[in-house]
Amino acid sequence: MRRRRVHGGRPALLVGAFAAVCVVGIAPVGAVLPARADSIRDMEYWLGDYGFSDAWDTTRGAGATVAVIDTGVDGSVAELQGAVVDGTDVSGIGSTNGQTPVGESSEHGTMVASLIAGRGTGDGNGVIGVAPEASLLSISVALGTGSVDSDEQIAHAVRWAVDHGADVINMSLTRNSLDWPQSWDDAFSYAFDHDVVVVAAAGNRGSGTTEVGAPATIPGVVAVAGVDKAGDASFDASSQGITIAVAAPSEQLVGVVPGGGYVLWDGTSGAAPLVSGLAALVKSAYPDLDANNVINRIIATAEPKGDPVPGPIYGYGLVDAEAAVTASVDPVAANPIGDLAAWIATYRPASGGGSLDSLLIPPPSPAPTGAMSGSDSPSRGSDRPEVYTLIHWAVPLGLLLGFLILMATFALGAVSHFRGLLRK
Repeated sequence: MRRRRVHGGRPALLVGAFAAVCVVGIAPVGAVLPARADSIRDMEYWLGDYGFSDAWDTTRGAGATVAVIDTGVDGSVAELQGAVVDGTDVSGIGSTNGQTPVGESSEHGTMVASLIAGRGTGDGNGVIGVAPEASLLSISVALGTGSVDSDEQIAHAVRWAVDHGADVINMSLTRNSLDWPQSWDDAFSYAFDHDVVVVAAAGNRGSGTTEVGAPATIPGVVAVAGVDKAGDASFDASSQGITIAVAAPSEQLVGVVPGGGYVLWDGTSGAAPLVSGLAALVKSAYPDLDANNVINRIIATAEPKGDPVPGPIYGYGLVDAEAAVTASVDPVAANPIGDLAAWIATYRPASGGGSLDSLLIPPPSPAPTGAMSGSDSPSRGSDRPEVYTLIHWAVPLGLLLGFLILMATFALGAVSHFRGLLRK
């Protein structure tokens, strides 16, 4: 994720990767830009373009609770006052209420939270989230810098969120690997068993994540890809993989930082909370709907994009908030984007381990550029040669080696003969 400061506050530094798990990082770009709170709202193009403002005619998220597993949410900023109703710290270095930003990427959690449930600062002023009446839980993690193992922090955070009433869990972070530890099997199964929607960022090519990583690879998790203002796949601020569920804006996002002030930023760390907020709107509009059908409403009403659908670039397409809360959608009996329990039974051997090699496809080579023109389906590759490849090359390589040995022998003989002539 890239960012530019546009008003007040202290500088943010979000890193691309610093541990087994990391927030989906950004790098600073550009200069400080002047801005006013009443001009910030005009920058939130996704509110109108993706149907959120129209969805507010039905619901603004009241009654739904979103847990933000991140670097902590500063609930004292104007836009988030009253939004954070509970929290905790699982890193060992934060405050007990989870509202003290921690780690090297400390501003990240507040920025994410403002996109979900920012209240604004007055009539038409400041950042307003896509679910401005939803409640937030702040669970602070310090990935790579806390006293607790990063993987264990995540597992603990997920369980805490479930036990404290989360309807939705937002995870704008990545493990930078396809696989995940067995402790996550238990934690995410616990979330799914307790009817909680889990949303995760796909990651960013600009930060070195060329394909989705866990938790966005976990079956049943809503993996979110990023698009630019035109609705086309972002090159730097997105990733790809067959677990992508939907796509949402990930460029030129505006968020709040601890202590007040605003930043412009790029990345799926911002796309994911837009979808988490959408899940909160759906849950608010249909309080008796289970998590599987909340997810189904989001993907079934998405505007199809790319070929095939679902595909590794856009998933089922671009989110449509108004349709998600108003359209007639047939119910489902299971999570439409995967079953973690079935995956564990099939791929997780009793001795441990497990692999997603059979479930995911690697990114194309070279990587896609621009708006992903041409096929949206990455080509399959392998870092291990197939048997037929070895056979195909073995014979010509052997002949070449024999020829080189023959030439070397001839050269040595010629040198010896020449030296003999000199001695005569």
